[in-house]
Amino acid sequence: MPSPFDTPPPPAPLRVIVADDNPVVRAGLTALLSGRPDITVVAEAADGREAYEAALTRHPDVILLDVRMPGVDGLSALPHLVPLAPVMMLTYSRESEIVQEALRRGAGGYLVHGEFTPDQLVTAVRDVKEGRAHLTATAAGALLTRLRSEDADRDAAANTPTTSSALADPPFSPESLSRMQPPVAQSRYQLSTREAEIMDLIASGMNNQQIAAACFISEKTVKNHINRIFAKLHSTSRAEATAKWLGTTPGSSGSRR
Repeated sequence: MPSPFDTPPPPAPLRVIVADDNPVVRAGLTALLSGRPDITVVAEAADGREAYEAALTRHPDVILLDVRMPGVDGLSALPHLVPLAPVMMLTYSRESEIVQEALRRGAGGYLVHGEFTPDQLVTAVRDVKEGRAHLTATAAGALLTRLRSEDADRDAAANTPTTSSALADPPFSPESLSRMQPPVAQSRYQLSTREAEIMDLIASGMNNQQIAAACFISEKTVKNHINRIFAKLHSTSRAEATAKWLGTTPGSSGSRR
């Protein structure tokens, strides 16, 4: 029977995945983090797809994720990674729109290279694991800009006189129609679940590369799906297929596959 005075064993090291397309950056981060007794890097990844596959098998506590990577980029991979582990963006990308989108998609922190010390990075990794957000100056500024913009929009709306037109229902957008129409259209055109998903993305305006990243499949597979979709919808263009999918009148001929 263990003595109540025995020293408890140290907690297991935090398991981290480092995802960055630059091998020098990956190696540097791995060396830095692995030098800490309570952190271990269990996998490295060169893009979002590799990060996702590694997260499925290595069960990390935290994922460090770059934004701009070839193949599947960080923003595209983010919604798929967040359910598996807390994600902290670690990147050179400092654009306000990217920071805001990453946070909207579930990132638990956003660090811009050059704005933190090694010790601050280690602290951020530990804190993100516990659900405490970390933002460097650029990211914090982007979030503040967004909050101020939302406050200004609310103030403007509060000062806008209410009229019958202001109370009228907004016109249907392709996105709102897409949420209503596909269950009926899917049955009518006998699309599979995957084909319906891809048709939704086509209707939202995504190109083949974006669809491939969102669905974690190759562009060739996307093209094959689109060929089958167009055959089932008796369409020769994205515009025509979208019009039939959404139940609207066809407009221009649109772009080819």
